[in-house]
Amino acid sequence: MEHEGPRLPTPRGPLSRGVDACLRGAGRLPRLEEVARAEVYGDDLQLALYLCYELHYRGFAGVPPEREWDPDLLRVRGAMEQRFLSALRADAHVHDSLDEALAGLLVEPVEGTGVTHFLRDEGELWQVREYAAQRSLYHLKEADPHAWVLPRLWGRAKAAMAAVEFDEWGGGRADRVHASLFADLMTDLGLDTTYGRYLDAATAEALVTVNMMSLFGLHRALRGALVGHFATVEITSSPGSRRLAEAMRRTGAGPAAEHFYDEHVEADAVHEQVVRHDVIGGLLEHEPHLAPDVAFGIDATEFVEERFGTRLLADWRASRSSLRAPLAREAAHTS
Repeated sequence: MEHEGPRLPTPRGPLSRGVDACLRGAGRLPRLEEVARAEVYGDDLQLALYLCYELHYRGFAGVPPEREWDPDLLRVRGAMEQRFLSALRADAHVHDSLDEALAGLLVEPVEGTGVTHFLRDEGELWQVREYAAQRSLYHLKEADPHAWVLPRLWGRAKAAMAAVEFDEWGGGRADRVHASLFADLMTDLGLDTTYGRYLDAATAEALVTVNMMSLFGLHRALRGALVGHFATVEITSSPGSRRLAEAMRRTGAGPAAEHFYDEHVEADAVHEQVVRHDVIGGLLEHEPHLAPDVAFGIDATEFVEERFGTRLLADWRASRSSLRAPLAREAAHTS
């Protein structure tokens, strides 16, 4: 019997409504002119794209697996991807060289002002819970979008990428899989660990961060961008995870919540070296022409993460929920 995926979320506009209808076998797909009119980073287009991508992960309850390769759906997805990728290329260009892009990642600001700094220094438990709910869209499938690049690498880059992914998947131990550790974190925070549970509540900015990974991972032509994205995550993860571990301790989130980020402080400090020297170095040893794509992946990742962080902080500093459907604010963990 096939494993049932999560339920389909509520559509947010004509694009996601049309994709939803197609997945249910109950209506027409959006027209290409509707794709052209939609806000590229907006709720509707990003949810529609997320629905299409999720067919390559666990799918949705009641949706036939054959929909994954439905040619009409792929045509609409392609139009949405073209808009999304074009916008990222236009909006995220910062560095003229890969060396500059990597150098920027290695510098930690003396006085940071991002989400992890906020949660460490002044965040409340309800804000920690909201952060975890939004991040669950990725962390409950942590490392999966990056696995698509493995067949597109070879030699030193493939071996190093596989080694890092092996760690992300628990080094052969199911209880150490990072997605499972995040589910334990969610349990400490009183959140529902069901895969896809918070898709309805997540903002467009959160959807963008996950959709970009899927976009880069699913296209061989974007393998350099995927490596750049992965490098950004691994290089910046250790200091950010240290701040989040401190936030978990300060807010009393619970031992599993603390452990998830403590684990990433140690693991990603090692991964950072492997990714820079062996994944990027190995890729460019064989395909030096991909250096601009790696730099683009770095810039695009920083761009979408900054947008997400700006949205969170704007809401929290105004004492309002960052979610489309706010969580109950009761204390989550009891010792």
